[in-house]
Amino acid sequence: MFSNPEQNILQLGLREGMKVADFGAGNGAYSLAASKRVGHTGHVYAIEVQKDLVRKLESEIKELHISNIECIWGNIEKMHGSKIADSSMDMIIISNVLFQAEDKIGLIDEAKRILKKGGKVLVIDWLVSSDGVGPAQSQSIKEEVLNNLFLKRGYKFLEKISTSSHHYGIIFTHE
Repeated sequence: MFSNPEQNILQLGLREGMKVADFGAGNGAYSLAASKRVGHTGHVYAIEVQKDLVRKLESEIKELHISNIECIWGNIEKMHGSKIADSSMDMIIISNVLFQAEDKIGLIDEAKRILKKGGKVLVIDWLVSSDGVGPAQSQSIKEEVLNNLFLKRGYKFLEKISTSSHHYGIIFTHE
């Protein structure tokens, strides 16, 4: 039912040495998958607003002896809330987060602020929830609405990716 972070990361085209921000990192599934792809010379910033999840992920990466993930307690819906420098990221991952953001435009603009020109944003969100997993239908963001949100903020649609039967994935670029 859930989309597979490692499979989705493969479709993003991450390479050794890249810098990636994981917006709303949660349990760190995407951060961990991206960490493997960017290697020792790359870096992943796992940004999460819930302090307990940040601490849990910090503990896990320490246990696993992973040195290329940095956990940040930050608010991705506010300008400079990610605490990451302007135009410094090659890729941004926004998975299962946008539907619950109170300030979707703020989140999209914060991603744009830290993304390098030519950088990519992978957005994965819910098509439909099932058996109480996922957002209420009224909370989910239709693909067309999400597309328009990003296009109006200066992004360019790049491609759709294959995710799961309950999710959709879109890659945008910032030029």
